[in-house]
Formats: sequence, C-alpha cells, structure tokens
Amino acid sequence: MHNIAFVLLRRIRSPLVVLICVYSIAMLGFVLIPGMDDEGQPWKMDFFHAFYFVSFMGSTIGFGEIPYPFTSGQRMWATVTIYSSVVAWLYAIGSLLAVVQDPAFRTLSRQNTFRRSISRINSPFYLICGYGETSSLLIRALTEAGIRSVVIDADQTKLNTLELEDYPIPVPGLCADVSLPEVLILGGLKQKNCIGCVALTDQDPINLKVALTSKLLNPSIKVIARAETQDAELNIASFGTDEIINPFTTFAGRLALALHSPSMFMLFEWMTGVPHEPLCKPIYPPRGTWILCGYGRFGKAVHERLAAEGVSTTIIEEKPELTEAPKGTVVGRGTEAPTLLEADICNAVGIVAGTDDDSNNLSIIMTARELNPHLFMVARKNHRANASIFQAAQTNLTMQRGSVIAHKIFALITTPLLAEFLRLAITHNNAWAEKIIARVSKIADGEAPQIWTVNINNEDAPALTDALSKKIRPRLKQLYAHPRERDVNLPIFTLLLKRNNDEMLLPDGDTPLKNGDQILLCGRHDIRNQMEWVLKNRNVFHYIHTGEVLAQGWLWRKLITSKSKNKNS
Repeated sequence: MHNIAFVLLRRIRSPLVVLICVYSIAMLGFVLIPGMDDEGQPWKMDFFHAFYFVSFMGSTIGFGEIPYPFTSGQRMWATVTIYSSVVAWLYAIGSLLAVVQDPAFRTLSRQNTFRRSISRINSPFYLICGYGETSSLLIRALTEAGIRSVVIDADQTKLNTLELEDYPIPVPGLCADVSLPEVLILGGLKQKNCIGCVALTDQDPINLKVALTSKLLNPSIKVIARAETQDAELNIASFGTDEIINPFTTFAGRLALALHSPSMFMLFEWMTGVPHEPLCKPIYPPRGTWILCGYGRFGKAVHERLAAEGVSTTIIEEKPELTEAPKGTVVGRGTEAPTLLEADICNAVGIVAGTDDDSNNLSIIMTARELNPHLFMVARKNHRANASIFQAAQTNLTMQRGSVIAHKIFALITTPLLAEFLRLAITHNNAWAEKIIARVSKIADGEAPQIWTVNINNEDAPALTDALSKKIRPRLKQLYAHPRERDVNLPIFTLLLKRNNDEMLLPDGDTPLKNGDQILLCGRHDIRNQMEWVLKNRNVFHYIHTGEVLAQGWLWRKLITSKSKNKNS
C-alpha cells in the first residue's frame, strides 16, 4: 500500500513549489529593501522578521508594520507580495481540494483507514466477502453475539448502507474486488486473529475464487461459501472448503422435513434461530398434489425433494425449453387464473410460488387463494424490503435466501457442535422432537433459545477441572444450579454431550463429567453468564457441590478460623 502522505505531496508538488517560491522571493525583497528606524537611521529587516511578516500577511492580510513603520519602497513591495501570496494560496488550496476529491485518492484514503481499523482489532474476527441482505442479517447476529466482522464488497453503495447500520460492534468495510488475493490480505486474511472467511457474493465464480484463495493463503481458518448451482457446489467442495451452503436445496430440505415430521422441522428452525428472533409457529403441510410455479434453481430443488417424499407435483413454467422442465409442464407464469385452472388448482393441496420476481410470486398467491382458499401456500421472497407485503399476504411458509443462509452460517460459526446434534436428531421420529420442543418452550420465553458449547478444560471450566484433579466427580445437573441458590435450576438443559468419539443425546443430569467433554447447551438468553460462575469460580462450584459457602478474603478466613478454634477449646 502506498503512503498516503507521499501520494498527497506528490500530487500537490507544483502548488507547493509555487508557494515556496513566492514566500522566498517576498522574504528576500524585505531583507534587501532598506527601511528606517525611529531615529531616522537606515535599517534592514533580517530573515526571521521577514519570514514572520510574510507568514501572517499571506494568511490574514491584517498586520502591523514591524518593527518600525515601512518606507515607501517597503510598502510597495508589501503590496506586490499581498497579491502574489493570495494567488499562490488560492492555487494551492484549489489543487489540494481537487486531490482530496479525486476518486483514486479517496480510494487510497479509504484503504488506509480500513487497514488501520483492521490492525486495531485484537479479538477473533470473520472476514465476510460480499455485503447484502444475507451479510446484513449475519453480521447483526454475530455482533449481538459479541463476534467481530470485517466486510469487503465491490459496491460502494452497499458499503454506505453498512456505515448507516447501528451494529452493537463497529464493522470495518472496504470497497474492493474480493477476487483479488491482495484485497483479501488487506482485509486481514493472513492475520492470526482471523478465524474464518465467509464468501457471500451473488456470483458463484467469485465465491469459488475467495474460497480457493483463503484455503491456500491461510489453511487453518474456517471457510464457508455460498453456492447456488450444483456445479459450483461440487467445485468449491473439491479443495476442502469447510461448509458450502446452497439456499435452495437447504430450504427444499426443510420443506420436505415439514411434510414428514412437522415437529422436527420446528426443532430445526428453533435451534438455528438468531438472537432475539421470535419462535416460529408449527406448520403442517398436507400431502397430495402440489403446484410448483417456476422451474429455475429453486423450483428444481423443491421438485426433487417433494418427489423424494412421494409427493406429486404439477409444474408451471413460462419458458420450459430453457429450464429443461419435465413433460406435462403447464406453460405460463401462474399469475393468471386460466394457467392455474389448467394445472388443476381446485384439486391441489399446496402451491409453491418460486419465481425470481416478488411481484409475480405475490400475484400467484393472491390468484391461487381466490380459486382455492384451502391451499397450503409457500412463497419465495427475493428481497427483504418486500417483507411487509409477504407478511400481509399471509403465506404459510416464506423462503428468503438471505435468511436461510444467515441462519445456517450463524449456527455453524457460533456452535459447530449443533450440526452434530441436528445430524443425530434427524434419525429420530416426530414424537421425540415434540418432547424437545416442549422443553424448549418452557425456557425460551417466546424467543429463539441460545445455543452454546462448553468444553471441560482449563480455559472454559477451570473450576470443574480443578475439582476433577482432586478426584471430585462433578455431574451435569450441577451446571444448571443457580450460583446463589443451589436448589434452584437455571432455565438450561443439555442437548448433546460428546466424549471422545461417543455422542449422548439429551444426557441425564446425573451423568458424571470428565476432562475433554464437549457439552451442547440450550437455554434462555442472558443465562449463560450466570452458569459460567459455576464453571470458572472455584468457590461457587464448591458451594454448588457441597452446600458450604467458603469465606473469600484473608480477613474473613481469619475470623472463621478463630471462631472454629474457640469452639474446639
């Protein structure tokens, strides 16, 4: 990176030369032109007084003649100097303003400001490439969880929006091409406290380049990439990218899950919710014939998953040749009643408005509702700005790419163990999921619960590791105890306990803990800090384990010791 001061001086070199020449000639004139002192004797101004006089004359043009009144020759030279210095200053200031407003200089200035912002980050952070609806939702969730983020995007307009957001933690942003390795390095990719890179641009080739560059330049960090086509997904996965998220297949999988296990669907939604998000209500998609409007990337993913569930679908597509729609596809957009009637809307049980145009999707929903008010309605929302309209449309389920991606990435970043829990949970039936939902409902207080991981080690749980070293076996239920009232449980329960290669779903509270255990906990927001007293404060854990309150401080310990001696005597 160029030094901004050097670039500035180089760009205003000519104005500075002119200004220096004007001042030098003016000073030389005042030194050479003779003056007269108070006694009428000849007197010449020295260079210091000449520099002092020219300096405040050139900037203010309000002065007294120093140290003696000027002669006619000096006043004539002062008049020439006044006009020449004013012209020189106007030229210099005009050139400086032109440089400051120059796009190239402003870009360099922003890069230097961004570089300083990155150098001041001491805590772990994620480098997020691409800023839009998805990134905005993700950054909001991360900052509320206390995790730093850095953003790079090629569109300055989007970054202007970033600056207006009131995130709890400042988020540095830079306008640059993220496909360039030097830009990613500038964003802190190779810094020790950069723990991950998230590629969220709207172009799969750029996400591929970002993921590849990140893996080569810093193999130790976690790389998460967005991919909206199967080819891009396979390509990004080929060099070991940690997570690849396709919003269309993810949502289609959730819809299929809701068809055969509504409670499991709700459990997935609750577990991957962002902080303070309201709990979603249960949905019960019916089985029967569904109508699918739009056979693009989203439509194909939904069609594939519905077919795997044994659900028959009738497809409506405006350009079936381009999208390679299957035989029997009804040609049209689905916004017109005749097209929907041709697809037998009256005998269908559900409809998916899955085009890439929000107006068309809303029109499909409104027209379908008039023809068949009992339909289960699923709509694709392409732009978050239209959220209020989709809410007014009262669809049963709404798919927004940004929300789907942000929720999944947030869960992967904050609680990697949650992915293992969900993988194990999917193998259970709907009744099992209902039991967990009932437990979450009791503690969630209407908001998505907080999910976090506790590692039984010296860093996360020094009080427990100290107890284990003394042959004390703490139990899982002791983590739930209130740090001031051991008989009162905090609104927390355990989802998963991982010990080496063994995984225990919903372990019993009497399960003994060991060094190296990983515990996935679910609880109400702001409860985690209270639980950490048990994990990190040895006196608190001693109270939870034995019921005995240890004296803290030298004076109290002396008093208790003296009392016990008096009793014994």
